[in-house]
Amino acid sequence: MTGPRAFLRAAACSDVGPHRATNQDAAFTASWGAAVADGVGGGPAGDLASAAFIHRLAAGRLDGLEPVQLADAVRSANWDLRAHVERDPSLSGMATTFTGLFVARGGGLLLAHTGDSRAYRLRAGELTQASRDDSLVQALVDRGIVSITDAASHPRRNIITASLSGAERDAAAVTGFDAQHGDRWLLCSDGLTDYVPDAEIRALLLEFPHAGTAVEACVAVALEAGSHDNVTVVVCDVDAADGIGGEPTQTSFYGAAAERFMEGLESA
Repeated sequence: MTGPRAFLRAAACSDVGPHRATNQDAAFTASWGAAVADGVGGGPAGDLASAAFIHRLAAGRLDGLEPVQLADAVRSANWDLRAHVERDPSLSGMATTFTGLFVARGGGLLLAHTGDSRAYRLRAGELTQASRDDSLVQALVDRGIVSITDAASHPRRNIITASLSGAERDAAAVTGFDAQHGDRWLLCSDGLTDYVPDAEIRALLLEFPHAGTAVEACVAVALEAGSHDNVTVVVCDVDAADGIGGEPTQTSFYGAAAERFMEGLESA
């Protein structure tokens, strides 16, 4: 991938939803990258896991990366989760999903992913799922046991087969994509995709040209659809960094990441 370095105009929205006491989703946005993480339900301190991982990752300002550098950054942030558990063994078992989009060195974008949060790319009106779910149901779909249509409502669709928990074996798949001006990327937790079909997500992304209004609309539709989970949506519009408005923007945090580990940032 060679060419002008991409620039992301990104926005995010995170809502705890009416059925959860705690927001276990976390996200960040910047001109050089954006990500969403969803603390694994059923384990302890999902909000701590997602927030700690997002803050550790974003602190590295991962601008203009090679794939191996991004993989190393994910590994370092994952080790931070292990450090939390070593300090407090009651946190053993905490984990998070992760889906992030980052500007690559020499042009293009890098997508890092593990778990069942998702990444979609909207290009020329066509919405494509760019990530693959690390889930039991996706494995059944791959084997032809469950159809794609039935997978959306499968009772075991929330059982994931990979996450980040601080373990040595943990890893995120890193994939390179070309970056075209006008591309729109959506990153989200399953609080959106479990309740809103892809066709409706595409319609919302086309209807709202501003990233900020697009994320708010997606979250609102998920809540109206009866989402029983936290809902977090990130939208990244791809621009050229050598054009007007290509200056770096401040990193912003959402969900659990806006509630935890902010003390040092606020005083900086």
